[in-house]
Amino acid sequence: MVNQNNSTSEVQNQSSDDNKNLMSIAQYLKDAHSSHKRSIPPLEQWHPKHCGKMDLRVKANGEWWHEGQLIKRQALLDLFSKVLWKEAGKFYLKTPVEQIEIEVEDEPLLVNQVDQIDIDGQFYLQLITINQDVVIVDQEHPIFMRDFQGEMRPYVHVRFGINALIQRQAFFHLIEYGELLENEQGDTILSLQSGDFHLQLGT
Repeated sequence: MVNQNNSTSEVQNQSSDDNKNLMSIAQYLKDAHSSHKRSIPPLEQWHPKHCGKMDLRVKANGEWWHEGQLIKRQALLDLFSKVLWKEAGKFYLKTPVEQIEIEVEDEPLLVNQVDQIDIDGQFYLQLITINQDVVIVDQEHPIFMRDFQGEMRPYVHVRFGINALIQRQAFFHLIEYGELLENEQGDTILSLQSGDFHLQLGT
């Protein structure tokens, strides 16, 4: 009975710590970024201590779950997505004072909008995530295909080694800006152009 009580107490303490960590990060972000403008903090300049792992999971469909509860507040998700950090294959929420590991099944960001924009007379592909990250496709932010659980999925590199999954409807829109070709093996290839950057995707 003593062991069971101790185990229950440890779980409760962990849950309390997770809630405290999550709220402290949210408060920091609110204080540091009070404007409505989407801006990413200089995470690469921060070197905080690692503060363990919290029960926060980003599922492959883009849903964020904390202690078994779906986080539905988009404003909160937008804040947390600003401090996403990837290091040695692991994902974290990072502030100047703490770095807390979270679980990500695939990638933590989702692209739901694709546009073609004109910059100084050249056309570029612009991708926007559900958190309002704006990505201009270029050599540093390429679109690529990758296998996830036996399914080839399209992604774009966003920042700090973190990619965004391009949602199905957005990918169909992306196809409209490209050209479908067939290679020598008879496979269909999507050819895309963004400024001077040219890429081909196997579909």
